Amino acid sequence: MTVDKQAPGSGSIMVVGGGISGLTTALEAAEVGYEVFIIEKNPYLGGRVAQLNQYFPKLCPPTCGLEINFRRIKDNPNIKVFTMAEVEKVDGAPGSYSVDVKLSPRYVNANCTCCGECAKACETEVPNDFNFGMDRIKGAYLPHEMSFPQRYVISPRIIGTEDAKKVKEACKYDAVDLDMEAKTITLSVGSVVWATGWEPYDANRIDNLGFGQYDNIITNMMLERLASKSGPTGGKIQRPSDDKAPESVAFVQCAGSRDENHLPYCSYICCMASLKHATYIREQYPDTKVYIFYIDIRSPGDRYEKFYKKIKEDENVFFIKGKVAEVSEDPDTKNITVVAENAVTGEKTHQTVEMAVLATGMQPTVANAKLPADLKVSEDGFLINDYAKGGQFAAGCAVKPLDVISSNQNATGMALKAIQTLVKR
Repeated sequence: MTVDKQAPGSGSIMVVGGGISGLTTALEAAEVGYEVFIIEKNPYLGGRVAQLNQYFPKLCPPTCGLEINFRRIKDNPNIKVFTMAEVEKVDGAPGSYSVDVKLSPRYVNANCTCCGECAKACETEVPNDFNFGMDRIKGAYLPHEMSFPQRYVISPRIIGTEDAKKVKEACKYDAVDLDMEAKTITLSVGSVVWATGWEPYDANRIDNLGFGQYDNIITNMMLERLASKSGPTGGKIQRPSDDKAPESVAFVQCAGSRDENHLPYCSYICCMASLKHATYIREQYPDTKVYIFYIDIRSPGDRYEKFYKKIKEDENVFFIKGKVAEVSEDPDTKNITVVAENAVTGEKTHQTVEMAVLATGMQPTVANAKLPADLKVSEDGFLINDYAKGGQFAAGCAVKPLDVISSNQNATGMALKAIQTLVKR
């Protein structure tokens, strides 16, 4: 591993995480004149928002918001983006930090024009992590159609193989560099904003809800990808076992949330996400029955409450107040039976559907990956801002579960906090 020393950045800010909170933090700071480094572990910016089909409050595709932000980043010389990058070490004090950042090889350099010839030449296929493994992609790939930077990636799984040689030979722009190696750079910054985001709670850990056991049980984020035109089915929602259009779908709310055995807290957005998903299904299949099993419907704010009331008026959407206790599968039809005690009638409800969707909660990324910095972390893995100490701050869903608009608001505030640290030097 080689080590490069970066010249100290006077009054610079580091933003760790290139999701919507990280992008907002970086842009707010850069557009008032500060140098900003964005450190993103994925080969692209956009985070979880890039995986959505639509997001609140306007139910618009993420392309409209992300495209504007990517253009602002591209046009702003104050912002330097490092993808496939992770922070290894943070030393120093507010106003003067030295940060070691590991850069993993992409095996594709800036000559890439996204012509796609490398993918055509590649025969090896690998799981598509962007689509939660629901399909496969070539070992030379563009992570998704909105990827920024627009540059292909060579999977390390094909490095050293004949396939890798074919990929290199197919590139007429000399963009494929199979000799790339991991390296560490050191950046000098005055403040750090941790916008490390969230990940879906692992549904495999919820033993009674059948994920991984039964083909036709998926998660809410998997449904987002199924509904997206850039997803594994070109936007067609279909059940995995036979690609059939589902005639009935059950949503299981609080799948792993508000549960002391999993996530003890409410994940804030799951109810609204399932209501949104009901609109996806009803638009594609007007006759499909949708059953939503819930503990409480949480629709914070006037706009969300109106949306909830609109969904309730749909004669093909049924709300059942009751926590799902178990699920089972008919081995012949692959249909799913959801069992819950109706909290209103006291009766045990058995509802058979063709597909079930688990509304898994938001878990902070930090819960499963300790950060190499002196930070306060809650029992649940959320970062706790120490404003008295200053210097390092957390933004967006690294702090608590938030929707997109709230994440942007929070990130704007953290950009100001980061700037104040530099001003006080």
